Amino acid sequence: MTPSLLALLAYIAWAVLFELWLLLHRTWLVLVHKRPANAFDPDGKDVSPFMNRLCRALYNTLGNMPVFAAIVLVAHVTGHSEVTDPLARWVIGARVAQSLIHLSSTSPMAVTARAGFYGAQVVIELIWIIKLLRIGFMAV
Repeated sequence: MTPSLLALLAYIAWAVLFELWLLLHRTWLVLVHKRPANAFDPDGKDVSPFMNRLCRALYNTLGNMPVFAAIVLVAHVTGHSEVTDPLARWVIGARVAQSLIHLSSTSPMAVTARAGFYGAQVVIELIWIIKLLRIGFMAV
C-alpha cells in the first residue's frame, strides 16, 4: 500500500472514530432514558457545547474528505503516487491537529490555529492538483 493510500485509510478511520463517538454517546443517552432516539439536533447543540464541537469537527472532516480522496485516487490510478506520497501524512497530521483543536476550544487563538491547519491541507492539495495537471498536459 502506498503512503498516500495509507493516509486515505487513516483519514477515513479518523472520520469513523468521530461517527462512532457520536453514535455511542447518543445511544447511551437513549438507553438511560435521557433522550428519545428521535430528539437529537443534527448539530449536537442540544446535548452539550462539546457535542456541538464534535459534530462540527466530524462535518469538517467529511467536508474535505472527497477532495483528499479524489486527488489521492487520481494519483494512484494514473500511476503517479509519487506526487502525493511525500506529503500525504502531513495532510493527515494537519487534519488531526485541526480536529483536536476544534474539540478543545473555540477561543480566537484556537480558531486561528485551526484555520492554519486547514489552510495547510488546502495548500498541499492545490500543489498536488497543479502537479498532476502538469503531468496530464505533458502526456497529451
